[in-house]
Amino acid sequence: MLFFIKQLRWFITLFAVLLASQAFGHGMSEEEKQIIIEGGNLRYIFIGATHMLSGYDHLLFVFGIIFFLTRFKDIVKYISAFTIGHSITLIWATFNAVQVNYFLIDAVIALSVCYIAFQNLDGFKKYFNIKSPNMLAMIFSLGLIHGLGLSTRLQQLPLSEDQLLLNIISFNIGIEVGQIMALAIMLLLMTAFRKRQAFPVISKIANSTLIFAGCLLFVMQMHGYQHTANAEEFALNPESVENVQQVQITEQLKWKDSITILLPARGEKEYKLQLAKGKTFQYAWQTDKGELFFDFHGEPKGDKTGYFKTFVKDTDSKASGELTTVFDGTHGWYWKNNNPFPVTIFLKVKGDYTRLDLDLISQKSTPLKEAKAPKHETL
Repeated sequence: MLFFIKQLRWFITLFAVLLASQAFGHGMSEEEKQIIIEGGNLRYIFIGATHMLSGYDHLLFVFGIIFFLTRFKDIVKYISAFTIGHSITLIWATFNAVQVNYFLIDAVIALSVCYIAFQNLDGFKKYFNIKSPNMLAMIFSLGLIHGLGLSTRLQQLPLSEDQLLLNIISFNIGIEVGQIMALAIMLLLMTAFRKRQAFPVISKIANSTLIFAGCLLFVMQMHGYQHTANAEEFALNPESVENVQQVQITEQLKWKDSITILLPARGEKEYKLQLAKGKTFQYAWQTDKGELFFDFHGEPKGDKTGYFKTFVKDTDSKASGELTTVFDGTHGWYWKNNNPFPVTIFLKVKGDYTRLDLDLISQKSTPLKEAKAPKHETL
């Protein structure tokens, strides 16, 4: 028993490293979001590479693909099938703004890890007495699903409308660079494993562990879907909407104005206040669901050059703060909804300002009409 434990020490180390990235898999940190927002295709490549290296489910799947491959020709063939598959859906889905619930797509990706390990164990023949499906075709098909998962995450960020395709391709190049880096390490470790006499036993334990890991990840993703672990990214139920409205009514006395803004799927709008130089106002806004890209900025009165000063630029579902103006002019927000569903913004403000929308809507909170957004360098 001690002999087998000793033989497995490197595999256990590798598996621990892959699962250690679980907290970061697929998700984007605030630093990564800011890098994407600020643009630059080289940065997209960097983010793509780091994203792949922290994508534990993708790495487990690739690990399963190359587990029994010994010839370089076979490795290139099967990895290429996976690469072509996930590249197709990553580019197509992002370019056409096709999204699915990321909990559900990650759950399917987790099952793909189970599938590849079950195939490695020759499970179809042993347990169902049937021939295994064509491995190359299955890897390509499952690659399409992995690409959809990558696209769903990428679409949470504000992408440049002028260079959208180039941004997506740059991100995908980064994904491939990260995959090659991870693959090189895996192949070195697997080469060492195959020289061990205990490799047949190790392979059974390893692939059984992959099945267990895939099932565990599937349960975690389904739990997140059922209990909305990230509730802001899903539609609120009627009870939740009532709670939001109740909070608004309760806090109405603290704020001078409360404004409701309806933002359609893939839409963009802005809301501005007129302030004199040196005046101060406070604000707080939040969405009923989903994150938005926003640019909180000001435009000097009488300027005809298109100049604007950005105070805060980020992607989030809420923001609050205080601003003392440094010039006469309009001050407010530009919002971009990259979600496939409409979003409602609840904005509250108070201070020394004039509302520019009062000529269009009543003093009470009502949905704003569509406003043409100014040209922003990031969009």
